[in-house]
Amino acid sequence: MTAALAWGLVAGMALTNLVVRGTPMAVMSRLRLPATVERWLGYIPVSVMAAIVAVQVLRPDGRYLPLAHNPYLFATLPTALVYRYTRSFLGATVIGILSFVALRYLLG
Repeated sequence: MTAALAWGLVAGMALTNLVVRGTPMAVMSRLRLPATVERWLGYIPVSVMAAIVAVQVLRPDGRYLPLAHNPYLFATLPTALVYRYTRSFLGATVIGILSFVALRYLLG
């Protein structure tokens, strides 16, 4: 593959991405949606993030771990609690990392 072809592919993918994502956003930004639809659409980012996190927590490295030996799963509890009470993403991230490292050491 030549450099020109590679850059052409990158440019084509960027243009396609812009058209596929940008057109609906441009059209929808001009419309007034009902409050129930706006509220429903507000749950999409949270749902997507939950799905991504759940897969990584329950199946790290693509395989299930026994629940009693899954530091990923146990580290979610202090992480969630810190975020719940402080609403600090940075604080929850730091606690999550520290919890995971400690649990990985303890659970071996």
